[in-house]
Amino acid sequence: MWQFVPSMRPDRLVFTDTTGRKLTTRDLDGVTGRVPWATVGSESVPAEAVNLHRKAQIAGTRGDPRRALELLDRARALAPGWPYPVFDAARTHLLRGDAITAEGLYAEVDRLAPRGFLSCQPTLYGLRRERTGELPAGFCRTFATLEWLDDLPRKRAILEGIVEAYPAFPPAWKELATLLADADARWPAITKGLDGSPDGETRGALLIYKAHLLLRRGERQEAIRILGVLALNPASTLATEAVAKATLAQMFEG
Repeated sequence: MWQFVPSMRPDRLVFTDTTGRKLTTRDLDGVTGRVPWATVGSESVPAEAVNLHRKAQIAGTRGDPRRALELLDRARALAPGWPYPVFDAARTHLLRGDAITAEGLYAEVDRLAPRGFLSCQPTLYGLRRERTGELPAGFCRTFATLEWLDDLPRKRAILEGIVEAYPAFPPAWKELATLLADADARWPAITKGLDGSPDGETRGALLIYKAHLLLRRGERQEAIRILGVLALNPASTLATEAVAKATLAQMFEG
């Protein structure tokens, strides 16, 4: 994820979309590419709910999912509009193998945070396909655990097996693309991911990867167009908008 914090020179136009919305270097000043997820939807959240959520996360890291879920339920009761404890409850149920409950909770997160929240959109995308039989039972639980796999060659091999067996699952193409250093290998992975009707979060990430490759090819204007559309489109996820802006900020710095 981008952590670049630009220091912009005098304001200049970066991009104008088809609706006339404009993006300038001033709009990019200070962007980091990060979304403060803990604060999304946290307006008027009671301090006790924040404390319960923190304790739930500690319980989870200590291997006590039952205690974590109990604390998360209490936090949700105090702050029903805050997506973070709902997301953590959904992820806990998923990792425990309860796909039905997890899907319902991820759907609630998606309702509370329609512009995305961490890995909610890709996971919900997968769980819905798992429920209809497009993906095998337990697929999403296994896929989620890849996040903690530090053996990158093994992770790449697993993802290559997944996309071979389930080529219409874009999140796997997105994850595989991040592990492919060779641009000639990344391009088809990105293309196949985009061809698979991805969720909004996955689509945004794949398009940003595509823009990076276009820059390496010297196709700067097309890269700017892709990133500008993502940055200005109100339908983009929060993460997509943030990273698109950070990428443009780096391009226009100086």
